[in-house]
Amino acid sequence: MKAVKVVIVILIILLLGAGGGAYYVWNGLQPVQASDEPVKFTIEPGMGTSKIADVLQQNGLIKNAAVFKGYLKWKREGSRFQAGIYEAKPGATLDELIAKLNKGDVVKEEMVRITIPEGYTVEQIAAKVSEATGAPADSFLQLADHPGNEAIAAFKDVPDNGKLKHAAEGYLFPDTYDFKKGTTEPEMFRRMMEQTQSKLDGIPNLQEKLRDRGLTLHEMLTIASLVEREVVVDKERPLVAGVIYNRLDKNMKLEIDATVQYALPEPKERLLYKDLKVESPYNTYLHEGLPPGPICSPSLASIEAALNPEASDYLYYVTKKDGSHEHLLAKTYQEHLKNIQKSKSGANKG
Repeated sequence: MKAVKVVIVILIILLLGAGGGAYYVWNGLQPVQASDEPVKFTIEPGMGTSKIADVLQQNGLIKNAAVFKGYLKWKREGSRFQAGIYEAKPGATLDELIAKLNKGDVVKEEMVRITIPEGYTVEQIAAKVSEATGAPADSFLQLADHPGNEAIAAFKDVPDNGKLKHAAEGYLFPDTYDFKKGTTEPEMFRRMMEQTQSKLDGIPNLQEKLRDRGLTLHEMLTIASLVEREVVVDKERPLVAGVIYNRLDKNMKLEIDATVQYALPEPKERLLYKDLKVESPYNTYLHEGLPPGPICSPSLASIEAALNPEASDYLYYVTKKDGSHEHLLAKTYQEHLKNIQKSKSGANKG
C-alpha cells in the first residue's frame, strides 16, 4: 500500500512538471503587454537568430528569447531576416515580428526634400538648400563658384575667363531631390550636377547635334537658359530658340531682358531704360553674341528647343500682355513696333 502511494506521488509530480513546462512554453509564445509607444531596435549584418532573439527580449518585444528561438526552429524561420533599424510596438505577435524581419520592413530614414523649379538661378537654389538645411547659402555658392572635384564631365566645356557670375550656373538640374537627413552640401551639389549629366546623356546624338550647329555644350546650355527665362508656353520654346539663332546669325544683339535681370544685383519686377545700360558681360543690350554662360537652370524642354529650334524668318518677339504668356513675333523692326502696340492694347482691353 505504501508503494502505491509513492507511485501516485511521483506521477503527480511528473504531471505538474509537464504542465509547468507546457505553461512555460505557452506563456513565452504570448505577446508582451501592448503599448502604443513604438520601440526601435537594430539588427546588425551577420547577426544570428540567437542574438536577434536576445535583442527582441532586451527591447521588451518578446517574453522569452529561448522560446522564440525554439519557435523559429519549429517554423523553419530566421534564414531570411534582414539587417537594419526596425520599429515595432509591444504587443505584436511573434509571427508579426517574424514577418517584419523577413520583409526588411526597416524604419524609413528621415529625409530632406528640396524642389528646384525650372529657371532657378544658382543663388535661388542656394537659398532653397539653406532653407532646408539651415546652413548659410554662401557655402553652397562657394561650391557653385569653384566646383573642383564635384564637377561633372559636362563641366569641362565651361570657359575659365573670369566673366562667369557663377561657374556652375545652368549645371544644377531643376528637379525634386530627396536627401537623407545629414547629407552634406557638397553631396547635394554633386547630386544636382549628376542629374544634369544624366539628362544630357539621355539625349540621342547630342554631340552630333552640337557639331551640326557649331556649338559647345556650354553655349547650348546658355541658349537653353535664355529660352527658359523668356518662354512660359512650351510650344513656343523651339520658335523662340529659332529667333535667338536668327539674331546670332545676323550679328544682331540679342537684347534679352532676362540677361539684364541676371546682371542686376537684384531682379526687378519691371526694367527701366537705365537698367538696359548696366555694365555687365551678361547685358545683351550692350554686347553682341551670347552672354558668358547660362543665366539659370534650364528644363529639358528648353534644352531640346536649343538643340532643335524651329526654322523661321522671325527676328523679334514681344510678350502679349493679355495674361496668356504667349508672344507676338515679327520679321522686321517695324512689325515689331506694331506688335508692341498690339500687346499694350491687349493689356488695356484686359
